[in-house]
Amino acid sequence: MTGKSPRIELRAAPHVKRPVGVETIMRNVVLALLPIAAFSVWQYGLSALALLVTATLACLATERWVNRLAGGPNTLSDWSATITGLLLGLTLPPSFPLWMAAVAGFAAIALGKALFGGLGHNVFNPALVGRAFVQAAFPVSITTWVPAYAPDRFTSFIPTTFTLPFMTPPDISAWAKAAVDGFTGATPLARWKFENLLATPADLLSGAVTASAGETSALLILACGLYLAARRFLDWRIPVAVLGAAALTAWAFQFAGPERYPDPAFVLLSGGLMLGAVFMATDMATSPVTPKGVWIYGATIGVLTVMIRYFGGLTEGVMYAILIGNALAPLIDQYTQPRVFGARGRRA
Repeated sequence: MTGKSPRIELRAAPHVKRPVGVETIMRNVVLALLPIAAFSVWQYGLSALALLVTATLACLATERWVNRLAGGPNTLSDWSATITGLLLGLTLPPSFPLWMAAVAGFAAIALGKALFGGLGHNVFNPALVGRAFVQAAFPVSITTWVPAYAPDRFTSFIPTTFTLPFMTPPDISAWAKAAVDGFTGATPLARWKFENLLATPADLLSGAVTASAGETSALLILACGLYLAARRFLDWRIPVAVLGAAALTAWAFQFAGPERYPDPAFVLLSGGLMLGAVFMATDMATSPVTPKGVWIYGATIGVLTVMIRYFGGLTEGVMYAILIGNALAPLIDQYTQPRVFGARGRRA
């Protein structure tokens, strides 16, 4: 006995029971995101690379600025800001002007994370907060799409990439059509919603569609998610609940009106649902922790995604579905607390 009191360390979520730190988990998430980012660059070229780098650097710079402003320690080494930047860049169109991506990165960290007290205290997924901010601020640019696999994607940038701040981005429809014959300028979800045309499963699986930078091959996203699940750095129940609920909801609508609603495979493989289910809904700080709660949380996101897509004014619904799920997470945890052994009711 040395006479010293035992040291108790209190840390914010995520709470890790295994002998691994938060930094280890975050670093592995970054490693899992790198193949998706690389495939995005392969699809869209230099502009996608510049977009991902800009969003990530903006998040890192804002994180460091917040640290200095608060007089706290440097938290760049925990990799959380890097994850936010990569995820944010993957949710944006490859044609998005870089200065707007920097604004998104600032909003993601300052409004989505620092405003709530930093890592583990944020209520909403920071990357989606940044994405929602620029969707409201720059609605035209965030719905401007370019074709994948343009022949000159590694030798030139998309014309809108270096648009100066507060200047109107140029119209790139003529450039896009010249780059790829038959380019329509619409995502698979938009083509279904407004033209009643469905993309083929092969195109959706391979990522050969018009989409955001991270709406790449569904198979690649699943493979990266399985890596995290195998390492136990991801709660597999959440993506299973999200995708399962979305598939069942889509199947019910298709059963009721097969001529009006697409099949479940299209719903699962199109848009950002796969990326959101695997990498955003599973954020440890913004998702429930109770065993029953994670299933309810995931199912809520899956159902809401389909409902917003089918009946909302937007073609995509996963971003708002996850943000709503984040807001409900504390309530879900409260009402799904396991019963204490020997007690009459649930744990307070």
